[in-house]
Formats: sequence, C-alpha cells, structure tokens
Amino acid sequence: MNVSYPETYPEVAPNLDISAPPNASPHPLINISEDRGRLLDSLTTTINESLGMAMVFTLVSTLKEFAETLIAERQRQAQNVKDIEAAKAEEEENRKFHGTAVTRESFLKWRAKFREEMEERERREKEEKEAEEKKKRGRLEEKKLTGKQLWEGGMAGKVDEDDEGEDMDGIASATEKLNVDG
Repeated sequence: MNVSYPETYPEVAPNLDISAPPNASPHPLINISEDRGRLLDSLTTTINESLGMAMVFTLVSTLKEFAETLIAERQRQAQNVKDIEAAKAEEEENRKFHGTAVTRESFLKWRAKFREEMEERERREKEEKEAEEKKKRGRLEEKKLTGKQLWEGGMAGKVDEDDEGEDMDGIASATEKLNVDG
C-alpha cells in the first residue's frame, strides 16, 4: 500500500494506492490489479471514521482483514466448486449400484426361474450320481470281489437259515452213506 500525505492530514484522508511488490510471486486467490478497486473501497468507512486522527495503521489493518476475508471467500467458493464436482462424481458412481426396482411380478418371475434352475441342477446331480454308482457296480461285478469288499458292500452275511439247514442235512446224509473200511 502506497500512502502519500496531503498538507492537511489527518483532517483530510491520505492518498492511497495499492500495488504488488515488484519481485513477489502472484497469489493464487487474489490479484492486486483486478481487486484494487474493491480493496480501496473497503477502506472508505474506516477513513470516514478516522478523520482527525492518525489513521495509517488502522487503514493497513483494515486492508489486511479485508484481503484475508476476500481470500477466505474465494477459498470457500473454490471448495464449493470442488464439493459440487465431487458430489456429481459420487452420484455418477452410485448410479451403477442402482439396478432394476424389485416388484412383486419381477420377484415371482425370478423365483420361478430360480426354482427351475435348482430342480434342473438337482436332477443332473442325481443322474450323475446314479451313473457313477452304475459304473462302480459294473466294475465290481467284472472283478472277483474279496471277502472284505463283499462285507463292506453289504453283500456278505445275508444267508437264509432254511438254505443253511438243507445244506447241513444233505451233508449229514452224504456222510452216512460213506462206508469207512477200517
């Protein structure tokens, strides 16, 4: 801030001008050449209130506060723009999670199709299991089974008592007929 004092200062406002330092890097949120009018207008009230007193320190403090407020406002605006863009991106991202709304009719159609698929799957599994058991039985019939395999397969130990008795009677009669010379 450049200040020049008129002869009647402090009864009259000082002459003020604002310029950027020659070697300073530009601030991303405030441009002195574009915002000069706004910054100087912010000092008008303070100048009118301070006439008759030394006011340069007060003017510099007021200018600093207004510049900080202007920067904060622009930061909020930039953040609002980012928030709006983020909200749009999030909304777009969430759209892919919204599918077809479920109605009674669509649910019933889905359920019928699902049940058909499950029945088909069970039927196929049952057929595969039966085919596997046939193959297994076929292989077992081709081979001569051991006693252990017969027992484990549940095919051993099932003899009728009537059949067993007849065989014993036949053996007893056969042994009686034998003549033992001795």
